[in-house]
Amino acid sequence: MSLSEQEIIRREKLEALKALGVDPYPASLYPVNSNASYIKSNYKGEENKNDFADVCIAGRIMSIRDMGKASFAVLQDSTGRIQLYIKRDEICPGEDKNLYDKLWKHLVDIGDIIGVKGYVFTTKTGETSIHVRELNFLAKALRPLPVVKEKEGETFDAVTDPEFRYRQRYADLIVNPQVKETFIKRTKLINAIRDFMNEQGALEVDTPVLQNIPGGAAARPFITHHNSLDVPFYLRIANELYLKRLIVGGFDWVYEFSRNFRNEGMDRTHNPEFTILEFYVAYKDYFWMMETTETLLERGATAVNGSTKIMVGENEIDFKAPYKRVSIYDAIKEYTGVDVSNMNEAELREASKKLGVHIDNTMGRGKIIDELFSEKCEHHFIQPTFIIDYPVEMSPLTKKHRSKEGLVERFELMINGKEIANAYSELNDPIDQRERFEDQAKLKQRGDDEAMFVDYDFLRALEYGMPPTSGIGIGIDRLCMLLTNQPSIQDVLLFPQMRPETEL
Repeated sequence: MSLSEQEIIRREKLEALKALGVDPYPASLYPVNSNASYIKSNYKGEENKNDFADVCIAGRIMSIRDMGKASFAVLQDSTGRIQLYIKRDEICPGEDKNLYDKLWKHLVDIGDIIGVKGYVFTTKTGETSIHVRELNFLAKALRPLPVVKEKEGETFDAVTDPEFRYRQRYADLIVNPQVKETFIKRTKLINAIRDFMNEQGALEVDTPVLQNIPGGAAARPFITHHNSLDVPFYLRIANELYLKRLIVGGFDWVYEFSRNFRNEGMDRTHNPEFTILEFYVAYKDYFWMMETTETLLERGATAVNGSTKIMVGENEIDFKAPYKRVSIYDAIKEYTGVDVSNMNEAELREASKKLGVHIDNTMGRGKIIDELFSEKCEHHFIQPTFIIDYPVEMSPLTKKHRSKEGLVERFELMINGKEIANAYSELNDPIDQRERFEDQAKLKQRGDDEAMFVDYDFLRALEYGMPPTSGIGIGIDRLCMLLTNQPSIQDVLLFPQMRPETEL
């Protein structure tokens, strides 16, 4: 392993600590009884100083200011930062007065994790600080942190390089502690959704990640191999078909936060591994699902930000119900001037060419319409909008519309120009479903590697009878992007996929 000069020096300090009898990685429990945020929020000086006469906290050293026989340092724990005051004669009492110089001045580095015990006081400049009486090494940092300059509460030269931040998220969280807030909000969102589901009587379940048929969506799967069974398996692209099997089995409302995998492109709104919430409810339809989705997202937005109104870039987006409803045909006509509702595949190809929308020979009628909407319409829908009533060719798992020939009862929820959710009145006719799967198989033969497989076991399940059902998939990562005002999906994933490093 190639080491930098600083890394070599830190390893030398590590050995020096051991020579002094200091264990740089002690295994014993450290009795933390407070944290930076609590102390700074609750210490009131003379009024309650006795309550803070014996505090013990632990964290990472972020800066050191040497003043001879004393030093100031900044310690960062999981809640924030607090100043330490360290006096030679108090942390190194006894005969060896040089121990302070040896230990603190020469062997402690920014990034080291320490524990301190002492009392809280206010400095002459009015800063709440800890007067350290005892200092303990908890972990020696062998790699220096990126340098971040701070002055009077402002940060300069912050670490903003995405390559560093996404690849070394652990270091990003240390030097950019505000990043934690995004992931705290993500957890609040998921908890709010889970609470809503549980209050409604829904059952949270787990379904297989390894599947012998990657069903439930039109996407290119990842393929792996099961050595014991000697058969190929696929990482799931969706959990839809398994959840609907549970509706067949007699559950009325099931949900799952599903980790899905799609072997497709990567950009600021796509990651090959992503989280989606899917839930399915018996005896409901897509009209009910639109109303339920509005209620759910209102609640999620409020849980994260305390309001249904959220700034996303330059746009204020309001998650307050009701949301506008627009048919996909009307949307295409509004933004292209072309009525595609009665066009066949050849006519759609010609219209796409005139509109400058690229399509290829593998695309059928449904995919061409989808591409037209994506390229010409999607970005116009900033406020939450349900795009409804899709052509049957686009929706092989969706019930045909009860009153509109050639359409299905489906909606996609668009917010800030991107799809956030996809929902149906679920197809429960096994004969119709078999025909739709066979149409997908024909598209696969034409070269469409995103077309669905024929899932014969799912067809068998439907033949036992599935009640009228509505289901939805909500992209948690994209929803988090909106609710935390982040421009890239990588900013809401703790460890986004990246090209492997050639050298560590």
